Amino acid sequence: MKGIILAGGTGTRLYPLTKVMTKQLQPIYDKPMIYYPLSLLMLCGIKEILIISTEQDLPNFKNLLGDGRHLGVKFDYVVQDSPRGIADAFILGEEFLSGSPSMLILGDNLFYGDYSPFRQAIKKQVSDFKEKKSSAHVFAYAVSDPGRYGVVEFDSETRRVLSIEEKPKKPKSSYAIPGLYLFDETVSQRARHQAPSPRGELEITDLMATYLNEGTLKVETINRGMAWLDTGTPKSLLEAWSFIAALEERQGLKVACLEEIALRMNFIDKNGLTQIIESIPKGPYQHYLINVLQEARSGQEVRDAIF
Repeated sequence: MKGIILAGGTGTRLYPLTKVMTKQLQPIYDKPMIYYPLSLLMLCGIKEILIISTEQDLPNFKNLLGDGRHLGVKFDYVVQDSPRGIADAFILGEEFLSGSPSMLILGDNLFYGDYSPFRQAIKKQVSDFKEKKSSAHVFAYAVSDPGRYGVVEFDSETRRVLSIEEKPKKPKSSYAIPGLYLFDETVSQRARHQAPSPRGELEITDLMATYLNEGTLKVETINRGMAWLDTGTPKSLLEAWSFIAALEERQGLKVACLEEIALRMNFIDKNGLTQIIESIPKGPYQHYLINVLQEARSGQEVRDAIF
């Protein structure tokens, strides 16, 4: 299973913040926005990750993340020269995927809660891949403003998926599809044969519809224990900032600390974390990592948390 983070776009809803720095590098409390979707992929055990962004912004992502070696992962980078829709990520990432199933997450989406449904979905997707079964797996989340998203309609009795619509004026349900998708190895080919929508984009909902029409699309409802924040507007950016700040200040644990995740997931060992600590400036972030390292060296039980 390989991962893709789509971190392109113009960020018009956040202008003028995005005039000099892309949306996915804006801070969410004490970390850049991209740390949060990246942390989810790492917590799901994904170690090969493609980051897609604009030619202007990609150097900044490379300066921030490097090649991933220090975290025990591998980052690749691809330019998207214009915003052609979410499904375009699979065309740009075709060489990177090279026939592997994939998980795509949007760079402005933040999830916090029980990640086990995502991990189980990955296991099922990999199992289907090994058995040469076509499949896709997405999620549905109840929201108060579904018209802003792709909306899934369920049969009221069987919960079978009836339709998926992109930003409908009259949503058929309150269930939005968050920016997290799992697809099989045929996804790039499907995207290449997809016609642009009236908006001139390759819509992710049209891509999902190809699986829905075949009866191979799985949609799982996310329960109320999971927080999903779309951080693409000033208001939602502030809400995400406040949410993460409250969690970290209350618990004394960091959310989306990539170095801690790499250690807990055994992507790196204690010596690897020591090298990272020695390479970063003194300050609260380094001090936190020193405490993580001391806990690991002492064999101290790790408090239950999502990193």
